Amino acid sequence: MADDPDGGMLSWDETVFRDEHVFEIDYVPETFHHRESQLQSLQYALRPAVRGARPLNTMVRGPPGTGKTTAVQKLFGELRGQTDVRTVRVNCQVDSTRYAVFSRLFESIFEYEPPSSGISFKKLFGQITDRLVEEDDVLVVTLDDVNYLFYENEASDTLYSLLRAHEAHSGARIGVIIISSDLSLDIMDELDTRVQSVFRPEEVYFPVYDIDEIVDILRERVRLGFHDGVIGDPELDRVAELTAESGDLRVGIDLLRRAGLNAEMRASRTVTLDDVEQAYDKSKYVHLSRSLRGLSDSERALVEVLAEHNGEQAGEVFEAFHADTGLGYTRYSEIINKLDQLGVIEASYANVEGRGRSRTLTLSYDPDAVLDRLD
Repeated sequence: MADDPDGGMLSWDETVFRDEHVFEIDYVPETFHHRESQLQSLQYALRPAVRGARPLNTMVRGPPGTGKTTAVQKLFGELRGQTDVRTVRVNCQVDSTRYAVFSRLFESIFEYEPPSSGISFKKLFGQITDRLVEEDDVLVVTLDDVNYLFYENEASDTLYSLLRAHEAHSGARIGVIIISSDLSLDIMDELDTRVQSVFRPEEVYFPVYDIDEIVDILRERVRLGFHDGVIGDPELDRVAELTAESGDLRVGIDLLRRAGLNAEMRASRTVTLDDVEQAYDKSKYVHLSRSLRGLSDSERALVEVLAEHNGEQAGEVFEAFHADTGLGYTRYSEIINKLDQLGVIEASYANVEGRGRSRTLTLSYDPDAVLDRLD
C-alpha cells in the first residue's frame, strides 16, 4: 500500500495506531493462537492448585520468541481472576540470585519490599512460608529465563529452597514453573542431585512458529494495533518473512511497531515496504538488546572491550579488560562463559604455534550494533 487511499497525510494529532500497546513485548493477547496443546499441558500441571494442592512442577523450554512467557502469563491471569491461587513471575534476567528471587516473592505476597540489608535468607524464607500457611494459600512461582540462575550458579539452591518448602514449613504449598530459552543448557543434568531427586518436572516444549502461524499471529496484531488500511498484504508478508528468518516472533511484533512509526515520521497513513526494510535494521537486534539489558557493569565493560578487540585471543582480551576494570582472571572467565551461553559471543579454539590451544573470542553481532545498544 505505497499510496494513501485518499491521498491524505497525517496531521499532528493523528496516528496510524489504534492501540500501540498491542506491539509491546509484555502484551498478552486475548486470543492466543497455535499453542493449544502447550496451554493444555500447563493447565494439567496447574489444576491441583485450584483444588488447594501443590501443582505439578513444570519445565517450559523452546527458542526465544515462541510464546512461553505469554502462555504462562495468560494462565496466571485466569488463575488470579477465578481462584485464590497466588501466582508470581520472577524475571531471572533481573533477579539472578536466590535471595533476589525470594525478595521478589516477598514483595508480591506482602506488597512491600523487604529490607535491602539486615535480614537473612532464612528469615526471609520463613516469613514467606509462614504467610502462605497462615492464609492457607497455594503459591505458583514462575522462574522466567531460569537459564540466568544457571549462569550465576544459583539455580540449584533456589530450586531446592522452593521445592523443599513444605518440609521446612509444614503446610506450605509451592509449585514451580521454570522457563528457559537456552536450548544448549541441559537443565536436569546441571542441577545438583539433591534437586534432581525432587524436581521431576512435567515438560512442555514450544517450537518455532512456521510461516503460516506467523502470518496469522501478526495479522491479528495488525487488526488490533493499527487502523484499517495501514498495512497491506505485501507489507505483512515481508514482515512475516523476516520474522521467520529470525525464528523469533518478537522480531516481527517489534518490526510492525517500528514500521508504523516510520510511516508516521513521513506523515503517511500507510506503511510501505521501505518502512519495513528500514525498521528491520533495528528490529533484528531485539534479542541482542534484551541480552545486554540484564548485564552488570563489569559484564558490560567486557562487552565493550570485546567490541574493540573483536576476534582476538582470549589472553589479549583479558589484558585489556584487566587494565580497564582491575578485575582478575577468574571473574573474567565467568563473564566470558556467560556471554558465550547468552549467544553474545562465540568462543572458538585453535592451535597456536608455541602456545598450544588458544581461544579466540568473536562477537556474534556487528561490533557497532553492540556498542550502540550498550549506550
